[in-house]
Amino acid sequence: MTIVIDARELRESTGRYIERLLHYLQQIDTEHKYIVLLKPTDIDGWIPDSKNFKRLACPFKEFTFSEQIGLLRQLRTIKPDLVHFDMVQQPVLYFGKTVTTMHDLTTARFTNPSKNQFVYKVKQRIYIWVNKVAARRSKAVIVPTEYVKQDVAKFAHVNSRKITVTYEAADPIDEAAEPLAELIDKPFIMYVGRPMPHKNLDRLVKAFEILKKTQPELRLVLAGKKDSNYKKIEREVKNQNIEDVIFSGFISEGQLRWLYENCLAYIFPSLSEGFGLPGLEAMVAGAPVVSSNATCLPEVYGDAAAYFDPLSIEDMAATIKRVITSDKTRQKLIDAGKVQAKRYSWARMAKETLEVYKEVLG
Repeated sequence: MTIVIDARELRESTGRYIERLLHYLQQIDTEHKYIVLLKPTDIDGWIPDSKNFKRLACPFKEFTFSEQIGLLRQLRTIKPDLVHFDMVQQPVLYFGKTVTTMHDLTTARFTNPSKNQFVYKVKQRIYIWVNKVAARRSKAVIVPTEYVKQDVAKFAHVNSRKITVTYEAADPIDEAAEPLAELIDKPFIMYVGRPMPHKNLDRLVKAFEILKKTQPELRLVLAGKKDSNYKKIEREVKNQNIEDVIFSGFISEGQLRWLYENCLAYIFPSLSEGFGLPGLEAMVAGAPVVSSNATCLPEVYGDAAAYFDPLSIEDMAATIKRVITSDKTRQKLIDAGKVQAKRYSWARMAKETLEVYKEVLG
């Protein structure tokens, strides 16, 4: 059988999922022929390890008209027995056997203030429609949590029995820890990731402002590439004269490891997630996690995180304070986090995905 895997998102936010899937599939499946679709810019950056895996350039950008026409023609030329789309963006007129991974429905529910709002709203309506088409037409749907399974089933009006949960996992950072000079021997809490509205960073900054009243030496590190949304938050912090909020910009893997290993707590204030990988990565590195209790996060983190209501700035501040002022509480969370993280496995995720392929192929 010939299986096409759409890996155009390999270098994007969901890229870790598809990269790990390809890595482990090559170890466990020598029977089927795989064709991996990659952006032309990524074609030299991914080299297959197994002779039954081949690369093929796919120059059709996600969520474009060229994707609907060009990718459709490419798939019809390949004539695969199965296509696995690792995202919902796909040609809606392709009627072959498909498996679609739906990571979450966040984009269908939240806006991006850095975009033209009229254009964004139009694209969002189309995106919502594509989500429903993909969920209904796919022979099987893969999701990262039970929460997303029930959410997709209700949203797209599909039977939950066609949806399979394959939990993701977190790997330790191999690069040597690289200190950030301005934070050496300084107490700090941290967040790393994108600053989209659903990440709830505005409330985190306000909770930090409350914490500063009793923890004057505390710093808040917001790590991630400085896009227009981060710059907007930075301007607001400056205008409100909130001190000791550090916008690090892009950081290396070594710097991220050092932040995890030296922070008083990793804070995850998100309003909506499909899995919550950053918190799990923090647990692997030995950071105590203080998390929102929204959507899938309690399912993924279990008893290994301290939870707060993400809509309550006061609850967020109180929960963070309870963790960072108690060595006993911090150590308990660190120990529990390392145990929790070991419950997840990329290899198991790939094995479960292969079982989905086999079931669809019959």
